[in-house]
Amino acid sequence: MFWCIFIEWVVLLIIDVVLLCIDVCVRRPHMAFSVKGLRIQEDDNLQSMVVGTVMRKIKSRTWKKQRYFKLQDDCMTIWYKSKKAGNAHSTFSVSDVEAIREGHQSEVLLSIADEFPANRCFTLVFRGRRANLDLVADSADEAQSWIRGLKKLIENLENMGEREKLDQWIGDWFKKADKNNDGRMNFKEVQDLLKMMNVDMNEHHAHRLFTKADESQSGSLKDDEFVLFYKMLTQRDDVMRVFQEYSSDAQKLSQSDLEVFLREEQLEGDDVEPLAKQLIERYEPSDTAKLLKAMTFDGFLMYLGSAEGSIFNPQRRGIFQDMSQPLCHYFISSSHNTYLMEDQLRGQSSVEGYIRALNRGCRCVEVDCWDGANGEPIVYHGHTFTSKILFKDVVNAVGNYAFKVSEYPVILSIENHCNVEQQRVMAQHLKRILGDKLLKSTLDGRAAVGLPSPEDLKGKILVKAKKIGNLEESFNGVMEDSLSGEVSDEEDAADIEEDNLHRESVRRKLKRSKQRLSKELSDCVVYCKSVHFSSFKHSRIHSKFYEVASFTESKARKHLREAGAEFVHHNSRQLTRVYPTGFRTDSSNFNPQEMWNAGCQIVALNFQTAGEGMDLNDGLFSQNGRCGYVLKPSFMREPEKRFNPETPQRRDGYQPVVLTVQVISGQQLPKVNIKEDSIVDPLVRVEIHGVPLDQAKQETRYIENNGFNPVWYDMLRFTIHSPELAMVRIVVEDYDKTSKNDFVGQYTLPLSCMQQGYRHIHLLSKDGTSIPPASLFVHIRISELE
Repeated sequence: MFWCIFIEWVVLLIIDVVLLCIDVCVRRPHMAFSVKGLRIQEDDNLQSMVVGTVMRKIKSRTWKKQRYFKLQDDCMTIWYKSKKAGNAHSTFSVSDVEAIREGHQSEVLLSIADEFPANRCFTLVFRGRRANLDLVADSADEAQSWIRGLKKLIENLENMGEREKLDQWIGDWFKKADKNNDGRMNFKEVQDLLKMMNVDMNEHHAHRLFTKADESQSGSLKDDEFVLFYKMLTQRDDVMRVFQEYSSDAQKLSQSDLEVFLREEQLEGDDVEPLAKQLIERYEPSDTAKLLKAMTFDGFLMYLGSAEGSIFNPQRRGIFQDMSQPLCHYFISSSHNTYLMEDQLRGQSSVEGYIRALNRGCRCVEVDCWDGANGEPIVYHGHTFTSKILFKDVVNAVGNYAFKVSEYPVILSIENHCNVEQQRVMAQHLKRILGDKLLKSTLDGRAAVGLPSPEDLKGKILVKAKKIGNLEESFNGVMEDSLSGEVSDEEDAADIEEDNLHRESVRRKLKRSKQRLSKELSDCVVYCKSVHFSSFKHSRIHSKFYEVASFTESKARKHLREAGAEFVHHNSRQLTRVYPTGFRTDSSNFNPQEMWNAGCQIVALNFQTAGEGMDLNDGLFSQNGRCGYVLKPSFMREPEKRFNPETPQRRDGYQPVVLTVQVISGQQLPKVNIKEDSIVDPLVRVEIHGVPLDQAKQETRYIENNGFNPVWYDMLRFTIHSPELAMVRIVVEDYDKTSKNDFVGQYTLPLSCMQQGYRHIHLLSKDGTSIPPASLFVHIRISELE
């Protein structure tokens, strides 16, 4: 009986190994470049796009030119050219399109609304800071054909799994390398491809891989042979080392092996059995391995490259924080001079600035209002050459886009320079356009005793501006019934002092003046009354919970240096807004972290300017459903805690941690130099942004001439004293010994959102958009400092 059971067990084991070997070694994609789920022949819209259409590209009321648009065979690239431009043409990828707006939904298309009907117009909005593409088709049917077709392509792309995305990426490279478009790739084309892909490989080794992949022995690679060539090129020895360390037979990870890996290495907790089953089901491509409750190397690689294997904890992607606390207990994603698309002196003003900011989860936008022609208030950066837009167009844009990506409240921060008559027009526009979205009174209609929560204010737009009298007066009958009132202009004078230092006479005049305020506009202000700040002592005794003080970055820094704990205490009770100094005429940004350290909620940045400031902002607000609100740590919300960012070690519950980052390898880093022979020399810098004691950065070595698959295994170690406030920014640069390093990619996230163990970091561009499949492979450990 024993021998029968033993022989049966051996036979099953042999079958198991044979099936796995067949599945792992022989299995290979048949065609790499098919577009999943799309049958062009069955879709009239896609067929029409492949044939091509002549449409008008619109840049302004006077610039309207015909272009021939066509969908390429890969169903991923849109090609277009002018009839007169000879061979010159342009292309863009469907993956670059963030949204499609139908009708007159851009300033450009609104300007030609009298010439072309809305049903023939549409706008393509691109990711990052690339300008929109405004188009007019010859008929409503043609416009709809492109709108429906593009939406289908975008939806298909969004539904792609990691493998399909990789196949698509390989297909893109194949097309780039296949210079003569014969559907095959000769060795010269392979050599050119390697340079394009950031690979410095000697000719002999490249030829050896080429010959190995050329199974048909034709002297060139067809598509499936190119996939084999790519797999040999991208062999992940770093991941294989981890896989074999945890595999009991070096062939596969049994469910038990995977559980050990998840528990001991990834620190996923003790009860990892359900997770192991889930990962095998989700990422294992082999049906045979699934039946055996095992994971092959391919499945392991797919898991590590997925959202669950990434550095950002997926459980912190959705809304996970308590949203029922007072507004002042949250950091709020905020924009400065939101209407500006470029610099602060001559840049274009556009409602597009509001649309883009709101679509990025911004919850506080700024509106600078001035008297305009024909009694219509305008928005622009006063006393500069920036262009002007109508206040009512801004309100329309805010009304339309406020709650597209987040249902939590939007604050309209109004800097009011209008006369009383045009202020009344502003109030009329706010009430008429926003309707019930505009918060016109306290939530329960009674005198409030504290700020409401984001949860209470869902779907509401709040006006932050000056107000006649106090909020309480509107409930006890003290409020005068006059049509206007006077308020101090000191706050504006302080702002203008830094913005226009050369305007001495203007500044002196403003300091002495009082501003007339219309009652209608004043009544639109409920929980966010703009006030002048005197001192923390004055605020502690006299200020109301609904009063909001504004500081330039330099004033905020001064308060932080001189009275850090007082600043934090002040921000536990009421809202504070900090904005860039007027010297930043190039629309550059300060580091928002130092203001978050003080608990400042509305830290306003120039959203149009890429760089460290916006990386940190995007990183902080990438958690909690990207809703634009992040709950401050408890020691910044409770007034009695008296936290001082300068001395974090003195707070109750102080527990520093050690962050260890082992930078193992990089994958398919993008080229930054357009010179054909230039190949990246990558290094990785890990930056800690937090309280002053935590500010630190460390770098790996640079790897010469390899942006395709550089390997470091460098260890970086940081001690962090306020982990709850710490942000981690990982930057890849192209090392240059003679000049400043070139930026390659970055990823920024809160320390509290990091997953431990072996993780991939999917890099983002300077604009904050993804650049697949560029990534880093790292090992993360966070432990308490002993």
